[in-house]
Amino acid sequence: MNSLKNYLIEFCRDEEGLTTVEYAIAGSLVAATLVTAFTNLGTAIKTEINDIITALGGTVAP
Repeated sequence: MNSLKNYLIEFCRDEEGLTTVEYAIAGSLVAATLVTAFTNLGTAIKTEINDIITALGGTVAP
């Protein structure tokens, strides 16, 4: 029982795995930012293309 307690105490004090978690969180934030940016960019491009089609007298596809 005492060895389990010592193992858990050492496990909680070990900060080596913390950097992995930090990298995972940072990577997730970068990925979420990229998805949002490209989604907004796609929407803006679609709007511009639809405006050009309308200006040329065409029919915008849904």
